[in-house]
Amino acid sequence: MKGKGKCLCGSVELEVEYASSELAACHCSMCRNWSGGPMLAIDCADSVKISDETSVVRYPSSEWAERGFCGKCGTHLFYYLKPNNQYHLPVGLLSSEDTYKLTHQIFIDEKPDYYDFKNETQNMTGPEVFAHFEGGE
Repeated sequence: MKGKGKCLCGSVELEVEYASSELAACHCSMCRNWSGGPMLAIDCADSVKISDETSVVRYPSSEWAERGFCGKCGTHLFYYLKPNNQYHLPVGLLSSEDTYKLTHQIFIDEKPDYYDFKNETQNMTGPEVFAHFEGGE
């Protein structure tokens, strides 16, 4: 399944191929600080094509990840997991004609009490997420 998106000012356009139509909600403190709430993201693996990389600012938010945003308008473009060469894009950035389903939540142990999603999802704590990416599960 392919999709397209662009930042608010139109300087950066993205073409992606989704790994699936499943969404994840990340409740980690960094995602909430970055976006003001949980990050609702779709896995695009390594299939992201960026039209104007010169407009993209990549912030190294940890040893293993970068967060990308448009340097002109500030739109959040992606969370990039360096060891896996894997992009996760905020779903709101992409065309709304596509059908998505919220299937899992990560860093559920960091989720504040002031919101909940009604969907039945697979939930993982921070330690479970790190174990999964390190090949522990």
